[in-house]
Amino acid sequence: MRQDCIEMSALNIENRILNKVKKAKMGSLYFTDSFADYGSPKAVAKALERLTQSGELMRVARGMYTRPVKDPVLGVVMPTLENIAQAIGKRDKATLIPTGSLALFKLGLTTQVPLNVVYYTSASPRSIVVNNRIIKFKKTTAKNLAYIGETSKLVIVALKEIGKDKVTPDQLEVLEKHMRNEKAYHARHDLNNAPAWIRTLFSSLRNTLTHE
Repeated sequence: MRQDCIEMSALNIENRILNKVKKAKMGSLYFTDSFADYGSPKAVAKALERLTQSGELMRVARGMYTRPVKDPVLGVVMPTLENIAQAIGKRDKATLIPTGSLALFKLGLTTQVPLNVVYYTSASPRSIVVNNRIIKFKKTTAKNLAYIGETSKLVIVALKEIGKDKVTPDQLEVLEKHMRNEKAYHARHDLNNAPAWIRTLFSSLRNTLTHE
């Protein structure tokens, strides 16, 4: 009788998890603690394991799952490293800023999709392995996380990646176009907090950032 109750309880947790993920958008990401109120951590982990074995869910990384998008041409489409990083940041209530090759890629300064990505974070530093690729969260100073513009912060970290005195005229032209599309207040704020050599690069542009 006790065993029957345990099995019924486990099945109930499994069904509740499945109902929740089926109501959400395909490709949404879930953590083990996304279902913390469904049962004990051990019971939830077991239910997720069974759902993974049955093909209802796919394991993305340790403690992270998804109900993947299935494209008729591409087949199963797993979440991108960026999607995964943002989900982790949201769960941890952390500020994240893409750095290095990811910033360059997002701004169109390179066509090479980065194999591994690095983010500055306000949370604890860590590395997450996803299909032999790595997402690295790197602790940094509060100043490096003070940028408020989605585009302007990318421009600044991309320039830091390129390096002082190594920015080509073509690269600067691309970055100036991005900055002109940023909200004026955000662009001014972020440039005022950027290193002096970056402020100098955009000295003429800064005078035009007067509209909102």
